[in-house]
Amino acid sequence: MLNTPLTLPCGAVLPNRIAKAAMTEGLATPDGRPTPELERLYGIWSDGGAGMLLTGNVIVDKDHLERPGNVIIDREPDADMAARLKSWAQAGTRNNTHLWAQISHGGRQTQKLVNPSPKSSSDVALALPGGQFGKPSPLTTGEIADLVNRWAIAARALKDAGFTGVQIHAAHGYLVSQFLSPRVNLRTDEYGGTLENRARFLREIVTATRAAVGPEFPISVKLNSADFQKGGFDFEDSLQVVKWLEEDTADLIEISGGTYEQPKLMGAEGMEDVEEQNVAPSTAAREAYFVDFAQAMQAHVNVPLMVTGGFRSRAAMEQALDQKAADVIGLGRPLCVITDAPKQLIEGRDDLPRYEDRLDLIPGWLSFLKRFQMIKAINGFAGVYWFYEQLWTLGREGRVDENVPPFTAFKRVDARSKAIQKQRA
Repeated sequence: MLNTPLTLPCGAVLPNRIAKAAMTEGLATPDGRPTPELERLYGIWSDGGAGMLLTGNVIVDKDHLERPGNVIIDREPDADMAARLKSWAQAGTRNNTHLWAQISHGGRQTQKLVNPSPKSSSDVALALPGGQFGKPSPLTTGEIADLVNRWAIAARALKDAGFTGVQIHAAHGYLVSQFLSPRVNLRTDEYGGTLENRARFLREIVTATRAAVGPEFPISVKLNSADFQKGGFDFEDSLQVVKWLEEDTADLIEISGGTYEQPKLMGAEGMEDVEEQNVAPSTAAREAYFVDFAQAMQAHVNVPLMVTGGFRSRAAMEQALDQKAADVIGLGRPLCVITDAPKQLIEGRDDLPRYEDRLDLIPGWLSFLKRFQMIKAINGFAGVYWFYEQLWTLGREGRVDENVPPFTAFKRVDARSKAIQKQRA
């Protein structure tokens, strides 16, 4: 079942149902150009058996990175950039694997070290401790139109380079998600207020991207099933947006959830004040965070859905496919260590390890410290940065380092980000 091909609405065929989910790599040059390290990393994953590889954030505005080390396409590529994109695409497709680029913009989730005065849908600042993010200012309608065009330019450049699809990142609290959220989008013009207005930016991006790449090139959208915040983007909103995206010729919707403020994407543990959604629970959801939302959507739409987050057992993956809760299974963190996990699963492996279980900085007897927001945040990000460190080592040396302590990984990744940004300044 995992090895069954999937024909997308545009006619493209994914050779199997496993996708390597998008994970930020931090391996580009300081000015956002692909590197041999990115090529090595994606070549390794292309050898690993997934039917489709999704890149980490490819940014359309150099002043709004997800983090230093992102690839940036914010204009027509020069000859050097075009050549680097082509080499990256060749590495990622060398086994007839699909390679799709995730196109994104950080919006208010741009760190202060990159931009202390970011742009967003409106001027609502992130409610996070530590002062790492500046207060945003609203984009003008002219700036919105320019960004829509940049998405199209990036998509066309990627297609020309040999990428086989693109994904528009409209989840996890980044810029498009900021427009969708009624908590963050307080605009009173045609891009704010009703859901139809809040979804206008996303729909314009999809329309412009389709015009740039043509009818036979896959366009995916990564969308929150919900923000899981009171008064935020909820499941009913998400379902309506998926219906619109189907009308707009999207080929695959990846269902995810959460934001930096409510990081459901990192798993449910430690989440507080979660806004519950009107979706029936299932046994599969015990392992895969968003499978219930996708299954509830499947009754109303025909566009294929991809579910990422938490899958570790082949049985749960096959159950999700068999019950039509998902058409594609996304795997992220396991592939930071077991790079050929898709091949192993297709050949019969039953389970993948859950590395998060051993990346907790706080010992059990000090678990009360997790009540403090700052400590909980550091603990969570140290675990995430451990996976970043694996990607760095894979790209640089073609190997993993499972023995690196999570706090050491945290310090290394943080130091590299600051060094890259210093070179950009």
